[in-house]
Amino acid sequence: MRFSKTIILISILFVFNSLAQKNKTVASNDVFPTPPDSDIRLFYIQRSSNANTVVYDANLMADKKLNPKSPVHTYWIKYAEGGHKQELTSIQRTLAYGLHTKEVATEKESYDGHFLAYRKRKFVVKITPEGEPVALFPINGKMQILKKVFVKVDESGMMPSVVYIELWGKDVATGKEIYEKFKP
Repeated sequence: MRFSKTIILISILFVFNSLAQKNKTVASNDVFPTPPDSDIRLFYIQRSSNANTVVYDANLMADKKLNPKSPVHTYWIKYAEGGHKQELTSIQRTLAYGLHTKEVATEKESYDGHFLAYRKRKFVVKITPEGEPVALFPINGKMQILKKVFVKVDESGMMPSVVYIELWGKDVATGKEIYEKFKP
């Protein structure tokens, strides 16, 4: 009798553990909440590990120009913890989600940059002639307006690794939605 109760208890724990593991990693970005619209929103990043979202907004001064010292404000929306905003930690800012930007000498109000964690694709942050802040990022080999990034993460090893990255944006010339999926 005692042996069968133990087997039943272990079986139940195994099932709950399996369900918890399935819910821990999200397979598709379709189940994530979308951050609220903003006139200063450049783009956001979501990862398969949880619904927390890293948001990249234009950091505008009172005159509606990009702040030359820090043209992009990056922060979390912690959807997995009630949806509150939270600044990046210094480690997150310098190693994972932070950006390096520098002013473009040949174009006013324009900043070249790259992700500190992924330097292979450079981007440009600027204000359009219509006054809209945008991040131009290489999507399908062409500089396009970046809107959303999804990163599929494998956390089964000692260190997480990126399985693939999906990019959504808008064609600069036509305004049509564009998409790219690649393995870094």
